Amino acid sequence: MSDSRERPNLNATPAEHLVEQATEESDGDPTPAFSLELTQDQKDIRDWVHGFAADVVRPAAAEWDEREETPWPVIQEAAKIGLYGYEGLAQFWFDRSGLTLPIVNEELFWGDAGIGMSIMGTSLAVAAIFGQGTPEQMAEWIRQCFGTADEPKVAAFCSSEPDAGSDVSAIRTNARYDQARDEWVINGQKAWATNGGIADVHVVIASVDRELGSRGHAAFIIPPGTDGCQQGAKARKHGLRASHTADVHLDDCRVPGSCLLGGKEKLDERLARIREGEHGQSQAAMQTFEASRPTVGSQAIGIARAAYEYALDYAKQRRQFGRAIVENQAIAFTLADMKTEIDAARLLVWRAAWMGRNQIPFTNAEGSMSKVKAGEVAVWVTERAIQILGGNGYTREFPVERMHRDAKIYDIFEGTAEIQRLVISRALSGVQIK
Repeated sequence: MSDSRERPNLNATPAEHLVEQATEESDGDPTPAFSLELTQDQKDIRDWVHGFAADVVRPAAAEWDEREETPWPVIQEAAKIGLYGYEGLAQFWFDRSGLTLPIVNEELFWGDAGIGMSIMGTSLAVAAIFGQGTPEQMAEWIRQCFGTADEPKVAAFCSSEPDAGSDVSAIRTNARYDQARDEWVINGQKAWATNGGIADVHVVIASVDRELGSRGHAAFIIPPGTDGCQQGAKARKHGLRASHTADVHLDDCRVPGSCLLGGKEKLDERLARIREGEHGQSQAAMQTFEASRPTVGSQAIGIARAAYEYALDYAKQRRQFGRAIVENQAIAFTLADMKTEIDAARLLVWRAAWMGRNQIPFTNAEGSMSKVKAGEVAVWVTERAIQILGGNGYTREFPVERMHRDAKIYDIFEGTAEIQRLVISRALSGVQIK
């Protein structure tokens, strides 16, 4: 099915246009009909990103995995072609079907997950600003998250802490308002922050009222060069080694009052309603994770698809006992199961992305379904790929070993598989399962 709309210009959308699109009312068009046939725009963007992943990302993957360093040259290449930057992200996001952003992530992570996360890690901070910020805050900060094509920057979203991962209500980082100076004073330590410490812009979740638990959280912008915001220990990770992950220390970190996402008036109104016993909206960290789960799932699918395709090609070429190993049922059936699981996970991701983009409530925790399924499929498929390659699959001479290491985190971050099942079971049963 073709699409007669004008092709997207990935290098022409100004920040003001992004804010205008984000805040204006719907143009009255009905929700797009669901279709499994991609539009021509979506196909073109998919092929464009796939070409970048094949020609630029894959050849650099092993090197940056070994170096365990941020691949700035690759990020700059992505910025130069419009793949990394607020213009491209806006074009991907404003597709009314909701599918373009997952498609882009799948193709990029098909190239390599560590480099893919270095390119896409900024989007989590952008999602927080976009979801909770005022139009003025979006216009001011989203551009700064990316820098320029000549000098790209990255941003970090800081929620987890040493003692607060899945249990976001245990966050101890606190923010106190200094009314005389119209500043917020933030103290605490964040852990597992993608781009933590090397980012120009940090988005930090902090408690403004400890007695309210997670409902007393708010999100703050930490501008570039702010005193009291420093990188802590850098994580030496099992996978995603090309993506920088570190602690962030906040020591009497003062930010202007305007850096509270959404503004103080909105925060005071929300806290007052909660104190009076009204039901509050999702707390700041979970609002961001709810929006990002289908995209995270698409990243896992990209890893799984890469491992499956490599194993399939290997099985066609590898000969044992006088024939290609793909001719053995054990291998052929495993490949069939791998492909089936990948396609099933993708459909869950696409459904959740479509629902989220069109503001259709996740009544059965469809976002969590997509994330837990895609993460577990990625781990299982990459493990099967190693098995098909045998001893070769266990060595770093072949990429499936790296893919398996990269896949495991998708069972853990942005909500472990156990937490996703808790969310799903609560949605299905209406019972506060613990």
